[in-house]
Amino acid sequence: MTTAKPYETVPARQGKAAYVKAGAAITIINTYGTQVVDTWCFMRDDLTEFMSMEHQRSVSQSVFPSVGAPLYSNRRRPILTLEEDTSPGRHDTLLAACDVYRYQMLGCTEYHDNCTDNLAAAMTEIGLAAPETPSPLNLWMNIPFTSDGATEFCPPLSKPEDFVRLRAHHDVIVVMSTCPQDMVPINGADMIVRPVHYHIE
Repeated sequence: MTTAKPYETVPARQGKAAYVKAGAAITIINTYGTQVVDTWCFMRDDLTEFMSMEHQRSVSQSVFPSVGAPLYSNRRRPILTLEEDTSPGRHDTLLAACDVYRYQMLGCTEYHDNCTDNLAAAMTEIGLAAPETPSPLNLWMNIPFTSDGATEFCPPLSKPEDFVRLRAHHDVIVVMSTCPQDMVPINGADMIVRPVHYHIE
């Protein structure tokens, strides 16, 4: 797979919003293999309905999305379907998007780029405002956990140019943020944040 046009770029540490029509699909490519992408989906005609990880786990009875299965909204309706996934399929549905408070807890004393602000900026770029910051589908984020509930922050299991393809059930807005986390190794052992690419079919 090539990242030449017509593929679009989500720059490192930033967010992008894309309109996806009902029946169309967006392919998100982990170009360098190690980048986590916080991903949201909002109904185009009603931003108060959005992809919800809480509802997704309840309906699917799994913490991992499955190929061929729908991803659900906060009104328990299918909003996207994970149509294809070339990676090992470890995507996080548990953790909230990073924000300025998260980086303050990690010791930052100055502003740090974060996925919450990236969502807001990406929506502003297309003239909209998200009504809230839902917990995202954290593509390629590897958060293993034990039977007693302990979690770890580990590098992704994906490889360069792994991709997911998400098929829309409705006219939606998909927002992607190349997670700026560079204080724990969720974006690889080197903790370098990189761009990713996407394409709408």
